Amino acid sequence: MDTIKSLKTRRSIRKFLSKPVEKEIIEDIIDCGRLAPTANNVQPWEFIVVTDSEIRKKIADITDYGKFISSAPVCIVIFSKDTKYYLEDGSAATENILLAANSYGLGSCWVAGDKKRYADDIRKLLNVPEGYRLVSLIPVGYSDEKRSLVPTESTSVHKEPTLAKRGLKDVIHREKW
Repeated sequence: MDTIKSLKTRRSIRKFLSKPVEKEIIEDIIDCGRLAPTANNVQPWEFIVVTDSEIRKKIADITDYGKFISSAPVCIVIFSKDTKYYLEDGSAATENILLAANSYGLGSCWVAGDKKRYADDIRKLLNVPEGYRLVSLIPVGYSDEKRSLVPTESTSVHKEPTLAKRGLKDVIHREKW
């Protein structure tokens, strides 16, 4: 799948088939995450691949809006060293992972980590040393969702149907607001 198509078709998926995801695919997806832009090339991120169903259930139980993590065959957990731009760097890696998963035909969803009351509990559960901040939890798997797609305005040659989003003319400003 080309980049523009992946950007325009990626959706948050919260229902997954029980089919496992190949190790090589997960590693390639994480490789895309580690290649994200990073302030001053600090590369503060660490990626934890959780395939054990009991650990995924514990993670899901700890979160407030991530209960569906337990049903995904994989959860990629992103921590960043507590550096000046840990959140920006970790978020860039997260987005790369979401897009790479979509390119492989996999569903995923960004579950918040930073500033959540459960962040330290997740850190302790996964034996992450102090000095690292939870950026995101990303359940990944083959989608079991049937979403109805609605076409929206697009100015590019890739006119993929998408869920209702604000139109380009509603969000773009020229020179000033």
